[in-house]
Amino acid sequence: MIIRRWSAGVLAAALFVPGLTACNNSPAAEPAAGEASAAPAVPADPKAALLASTKELSKGNFTFAITGGEFDGSGTVHIPSKSAEMKMSGGDATEDFSMDMHLVFIDTESWVKLDISGPMADAIPGAKERKGKYQHLDRSKIKNAKDLQFDFADVDPAGSEALAKAITDVKKTGEGTYEGTLDATKATDSDVLDADIVKGLADKASAVPFTAKLDAQGRLTEFLIKVPAAGSAKAQDLKVTYADYGAATAVQQPPADKVVEASDQVYEMFKD
Repeated sequence: MIIRRWSAGVLAAALFVPGLTACNNSPAAEPAAGEASAAPAVPADPKAALLASTKELSKGNFTFAITGGEFDGSGTVHIPSKSAEMKMSGGDATEDFSMDMHLVFIDTESWVKLDISGPMADAIPGAKERKGKYQHLDRSKIKNAKDLQFDFADVDPAGSEALAKAITDVKKTGEGTYEGTLDATKATDSDVLDADIVKGLADKASAVPFTAKLDAQGRLTEFLIKVPAAGSAKAQDLKVTYADYGAATAVQQPPADKVVEASDQVYEMFKD
């Protein structure tokens, strides 16, 4: 799955700001009775433990949340039904604009709902008319729009395995808790640390602090990157949380009476 911070070019063209809606940050589900004995042993080496903690994500049955910056996101991945969804929201309609976005993927079909409010919404053709509607996407038209795609072979929304591989120093601080530093320049496969953030950090990029949490079964439940201030950019915490391992529910198709075909503006807006 790809969740990218939209480029300044997209912002200028579509009057959008990079974004992702805060979601359920509840801890991962506790193992049911009898499961604990079958749980794999957590490696004693801290980095090995964090690398191993991302393996369960490849099974594609979990919920997630990503927070940090002005916009946050959440969603569900459910490979058993070959479905997934991603929700994003943020902004302030009393100032410039606010946005609520919901992407739904079911097998080869996909839909997007874009609800934009505030003064800037008037500058986006069709924004008001299509508010509350799910726009059905033509797959042949989104080949150059990665933000409207879902890859069931790459289901981790944050690229946590790439983050774990980029760890340069780490120690265990408690039961299931870790802290250390990572080399952001080596985490280019992660969608939490994008190229603009890494570039802005300059020489600070090689040692970015982080903390991580695992559940009793050694599965990753939280990875928090403490991005330091650099230049005009303020310090920020970028956090991804995972929950409901093996217990997520299938994503439902939007109601037929709420679906319209996607406008040309949507495809143009998300073009890479």
